[in-house]
Order: sequence, then C-alpha cells, then structure tokens
Amino acid sequence: MKKYLPLVLFSILSITTLSAQTDSIPKDLKVGLVLSGGGAKGFAHIGALKVLEKAGVRVDYIGGTSMGAIIGAMYASGYTPDEMDSIFKAADFDILIQDLLPRSAKTFYEKEDAERYAITLPFNDFKVGFPKSISKGQNIYNLLARLLSPVSDINNFNELPIPFFCMATDIETGEAVKLDKGYLPEAILASGAFPSLFQPVEIDGKVLIDGGVVNNYPIDEVKSMGVDLVIGIDVQDDLATVDELNSAVRVLLQINNYRTVHDMKEKQKKTDLYIHPYIDDYTVVSFDEGSEIIDQGEKAAFLRYADLKEIALKQKHTEKRPSCIVNDSIIIDGIELHGNNHYSRAYIKGKLRFRNGEKISFEDLNNGIGNMLATNNFNAVKYKLHHVEGDNYKLSLNIEENKDRWLLRLGVHYDDLYKSSALINVTGKNLLQDDDRAALDFIIGDNIRYNFEYYVDKGFYTSYGFRSKFNYFRFDVDGNLFNTDEIPFELNKVNLSVANLVNQLYIQTVFREEFVIGLGAEHSRYVLETENLINGESTKTYFDRSNYYSAFGYMKLDTYDNKYFPKSGILFDGRVHTYLFSTDYTDTFDEITVANGKFGVAYPFFTDKLALNLNFEGGFSLGDSEVRTLDFLLGGYGNKFINNMIPFYGYDFGSLGGNSYIKALGTLDYEFVRRNHVNFSYNVANVGYDIFTEEWLEWPEYSGYALGYGLETFMGPIEMKYTWSPERGEGNWFFSVGYWF
Repeated sequence: MKKYLPLVLFSILSITTLSAQTDSIPKDLKVGLVLSGGGAKGFAHIGALKVLEKAGVRVDYIGGTSMGAIIGAMYASGYTPDEMDSIFKAADFDILIQDLLPRSAKTFYEKEDAERYAITLPFNDFKVGFPKSISKGQNIYNLLARLLSPVSDINNFNELPIPFFCMATDIETGEAVKLDKGYLPEAILASGAFPSLFQPVEIDGKVLIDGGVVNNYPIDEVKSMGVDLVIGIDVQDDLATVDELNSAVRVLLQINNYRTVHDMKEKQKKTDLYIHPYIDDYTVVSFDEGSEIIDQGEKAAFLRYADLKEIALKQKHTEKRPSCIVNDSIIIDGIELHGNNHYSRAYIKGKLRFRNGEKISFEDLNNGIGNMLATNNFNAVKYKLHHVEGDNYKLSLNIEENKDRWLLRLGVHYDDLYKSSALINVTGKNLLQDDDRAALDFIIGDNIRYNFEYYVDKGFYTSYGFRSKFNYFRFDVDGNLFNTDEIPFELNKVNLSVANLVNQLYIQTVFREEFVIGLGAEHSRYVLETENLINGESTKTYFDRSNYYSAFGYMKLDTYDNKYFPKSGILFDGRVHTYLFSTDYTDTFDEITVANGKFGVAYPFFTDKLALNLNFEGGFSLGDSEVRTLDFLLGGYGNKFINNMIPFYGYDFGSLGGNSYIKALGTLDYEFVRRNHVNFSYNVANVGYDIFTEEWLEWPEYSGYALGYGLETFMGPIEMKYTWSPERGEGNWFFSVGYWF
C-alpha cells in the first residue's frame, strides 16, 4: 500500500490542479472595450471595430472619452462599424464644428445681422466681453440626437444593447465624472467639450468639459464592471517636440496631454490587448482625412487578428444585437419648454416653424433649433425626443437663454458710392418687454449714416416695430433728370448730394420665417442739393428739400442660400408706397403711388460649383405728380441702396432715370476654389417716363455686361467688377469690400 501512496497523492494533486485550472477558465469570456479620445484621430476606432467584428469578438461593455465616447455610444446603440464609416464620411465637419447654419434657417432679421456685422461681442455694463468658446456644439448635438433617437428613452446606459459609459471633467473641481445615466447625446457632448473650442455642458448642476483633461483612457472604470478581459484602442497624441509646437492649438493640446501621456504608461500595462494605430501623420482636426485614419485603425487591429480570434472562440454567441434604425420623419405630439424666462412660447414656436401634430423631417427640426440659435438669444437648445407610439414623439426643449442683454457689433465696408465706412452697432434685448430688440447702427467714414430699429417679435402672431434711418452720399448725375429754374445755364452732369431721413411705424406677419407681409406709415425727408460756382461764388442749389408722408405695404420671400453668391433659392421683394402729403418744396407734388418689385431664382448649373441666377424687376408710378425726387435711378453696382436706386451694369450711378423701368439680369457664377468666385453677368433695361404704355414691350434700349471676381471673408465679400455697355462704348470698374450696410 505504501508503494502506491505517492501515485495516489500525485493523482489527487493532478485532479485538484486540473479542477482549479478549469475553474479559472471563464465559461463565457466577457470583453470590455476602452476607446480613448483624440479628435479626428478617433476615426481609427471605426477601423479597429471592423476587425473586431470580423474576428467575431463580442463586446460586453464599452467605456470611452471624447471621440471615443461618440464612437462607443453609437456602437453600443446598435450601429455597425460600416454604418458609422458611411455616416462620418458624409458629414461636413466644418459645418458641425463651427456651428454654421444654412441661411434658410435664419429669420429675416438674423439674415441681415449675419450679412452686416463682421464681429459680435457681449457688451454688458458697458464692458466688452468675449465669447467663452468658438462653437456651442449645437450642430454636433443635433446630429447625435438624430442618430441616437431610437434609444432616446433609455436613461440608464447599462440598458443599451451594449452597456456603456463615458468620461467628462468637472470644470470647477477638476475631477473626473463618469456618465452612465441621463440623456445619451448630452452625455457624449459633455465628454467631448474640448476647452475653448466647445461650450461647457451643464448636467445635474455640474459644468462639464472634455473627459480627456483628466481621464482619456478609462480602463480602471471598465475593469470595475466585472469583465474578464479588456481590449483598448488608444489614439492619443504623444507629447510634441518644441519644433512641432508651432500653433496655439498645438500648445493647448500639449498642456492638455501632460497628464494623460504620463498616465498611459501604467494604463497600457493594465490592458490585456492593446491596439495603438499609427496615426502620427494626422492631427486632432484632420477630419477631411477620415478615410485614411479609419484604414490605419483597421491595419493596427489586423496585427492582433490571431489574438482576437482566440478571444472570440472563448465566447458564446447568441442572437445578433439589434440595429439602430432612424426614421427620416417624426410626428411632433406635444412640445415642452423648459428654461425660457424672457422669450414667450409664441416667439419660440415661431422660430421652430412647426406646430404640434405636424410630421417633420429631422432636417426641419434641426433647422428650427438652428433658427433659435441664430437669434443669439440662446446659448444652447438641447432637445430630447420621448417616444409615444409609432412615429409620434414628444419634443422637450431645454433652453439656456443668453444672459448678454447688450451686444457690440462691428463692420467695415468700402464701395464706389458710399466710399469708406466703419459700422458700430449697439443692440439691446428685452428692454421694454419680452421678445423685443433695439439696435442702433452708427456709420462713420466718408458719409455719415445711421439706422435705428425697435422690433417686437411675436413669432406666429403679428409683430410690430419702429425704424429710423439716415442716408447721405454724393454722386454725379445727369442734370436733365431734375427740373429747376435756379441754375441759369444747362449742365450735363451735376454733383448731387443726397440726404434722406426715413421714419417708419409698421406691423408685419412672418410665415415660416421665409415669407413676410407688412403694412406701415412713413415720414421721409429728402434734401437734394448741388454746389456750383456762379460768377466766381460758390452757390448751393436745392432740387428738393421736402417732407413726404406715405402709407406703404411690402411682401418678401427669401430662400437664397447665399445673399451675395446664391446657388439655390428664390427671392421676391415687392413694395408699394402711396405718398399722400408733402411740404412740396418744388411746388410739383400731387398724390402719387410708387411700386416696384423684384423676382430672382438661383439654381445649380451642371455642377454644384456653377450656378445661374436670373433676376427680373420693374417699377412704376401712378399719379400726376411731377416730383423727380421719387423717380427710379439706374446704374452702378451695389447691394444696399435707398429704395429708388437700382444697380445696373454698364452705367455709372444715376446715369438712367424715370418714373418707370423694367430690367432683366442673368449671372453665371463659378466657385473655382472654396469661397472664391468668378462670375459673368448681362443685364438689359428700359427706363423712362410712363414706359408701360408702350415702350416696355420694345427691345431693351440699355444693356451692359460685367465680369467679376468675389472672395467670401469673415468681414463680408471682397468684389471687383469690370462693366461695359455697348451703347456707351466704354466701361467702368466697381469695387466693394465687406458686408453692405
């Protein structure tokens, strides 16, 4: 018996050891996935996930930061890597990051603001402030809210198809914050709110910024969830050399990376399977190179393909996880507003452009949110969709109103009529009541001008306002256009000085913020004078210095995608003035109605870089008045003149005049490089007195051509045009710099 004792002991030990080894092998290997932040470099996560899926690895838990949070949340919600690849390749990251809004998403007033002021700054307590960030992150939020709408009712991220969390940083304490509950798009936005680039996000009373500041690779948090093995995909930058720190962005990233790079030495050791794509040739803003970065992620993961296959063999594979299917359109079944203290429900619904019960596309929803932001009355508009049934969703808007009641706005401009101009604007909001706005433009330079407007915006309901504006400029005009006995001899050209003061009271109704109709009463004063040398003495001659009192109406539709270089859209602008009274300096006034209208259409031509813009317009007067002040004057180039001045290529300002006109213009514009345009225009017109009796049917008497170049800049377009008229046999150059105002 003693001789068998060693064998028995050995057998018992072997069985015990085998049992222990068997117990140590999980029956179903649970895999955790860590996705680091890294801006555009995070696209490599998509490539790596493609390989994980090909190898058959089942991911059981995901933790991510910043871009890793975005990719991780989408994968956890049901998107495949191929679907994410397609989504991000189609996205325009310039629009997403800079919060650029399509012009069609703005109201008439916001369109004018965006196309008048180059710089807008807070101006509270007479102190100039600066924006807290370059972008509010609203466009990114809108995209995430749409993509993740199928899981919008899941508030506990552990209940997603794959449990998920992301990391953010408390801006007050500097502590890491783990986000695993709440509204998923909002949590992701907070995780990627890079300081100074994106606005911080407030969640549950905490103001949060990019999680990468303190925890860019949350491996400890993933391990604590009871996983057996952790796969980590690291797309972080290493510390740059002195020679590489050649911009403010790189310096800021270097400071941000000190802690994370140091921490990664220990975190890499804790990672069971570590994947680090070679993406040194790319930066955190290389969004236009997303395809190449995805490929690099795929290549790096393939180097560990055998290990990934081995992991997959140790896992049980049940039914496929549910996919994320987004409806193109939804039905709004109720709108809840939270946080609107100074702006009424009617005002906000007017900006949204849709009502309860309407079926709308996500594009319409995002345009409505964008339109609210375009007012600069709101810092953020975070919406949540709560599924009711079928395609019905309840829309909940969490609104953060802009606390800046005063704004300082600046602009610069040069053109051949007004010459050099600098614009200083002060805008105040909610001064006398909610939903109101008062704005004063003071324009200094070669010609002093001002614009003042007080407007109460009631959204869907009738709005009202008061405006006052003063224009002053000088130009040479045909002396025969004015009748006066004060000049004892005939002049071919008169250097005319025009001063025009206008005061208006008006009411208007806006439909979908694209079509407006209004009525009002107006006082206008014209002072038209010239200074001449007669018998060696300087003498002023007045052609008019009368006050006119009128009733007016207007209709306007504007869907152009760009005011200066439109590629699509329609424009209609029609106005009627009935002048009832005048102080009648010229002793020629009688009641008169002056009407003019313009219709334009723009559309792409063969390619999205080439656009054709067609314009047709005309005007006429009804009545026996012989006042020449209210005549139409054609000539020159411009985008913002007083009502009776009409641009016309081939002729200088005020070269053609009469109480009626008809004009057609065609422009072919080619954007040969982004924001750089060359264009060719041809216009024809008939103009004179009472031409609509017969002459308007005749072949056009006047014509002109224009060849131009335009560059879109932050302060507005820079344009130069050479125009030529076959009737005159000579040409003119026109220059303009900056937005017209």
